[in-house]
Amino acid sequence: MFTSLATFILSWEKESESTQKLLDCLTDKSLGQSITVNDRTLGRIAWHIVTTIPEMLAKTGLEFDGIQEDAPVPKDAKTIAQTYTDINKTILAEIKRHWNDQTLSEKRDMYGESWTIGTTLSVLINHQIHHRGQMTVLMRQAGLKVPGLMGPSREEWSQFGMEPPSV
Repeated sequence: MFTSLATFILSWEKESESTQKLLDCLTDKSLGQSITVNDRTLGRIAWHIVTTIPEMLAKTGLEFDGIQEDAPVPKDAKTIAQTYTDINKTILAEIKRHWNDQTLSEKRDMYGESWTIGTTLSVLINHQIHHRGQMTVLMRQAGLKVPGLMGPSREEWSQFGMEPPSV
């Protein structure tokens, strides 16, 4: 749970940069990748990350023009990545304009529970981290290079003069 707006902003900037790195690696062809026909596609998961930001923040009372939760998944990867960039800039500006440290302790109804806004912001970040993990698996299956997020990816070890860990 966040109790400081500055701490949230630092965390958000780091985590949204990682999410943006993944989104920028997607290709139009990769958007259809899934584990099975009963599971979300890579494009659907990526778009879910994008649409959840305004959906979840609207429940806190922070409203801005954004993508609707039920907006259809774009057919091209660049639209998903650019929409994330745009929403990210918008929410940061709105949060800085409307909230302060005290706002983070205010409670809101979130999915039938009472959460502080600070808790909601933590969940929002963790939500992205959770889905980034799913995305990296699907990206590998789609034949994409996965950028390192919490350390080097398999392809990036050589940049450090090292061999990737053995499988």
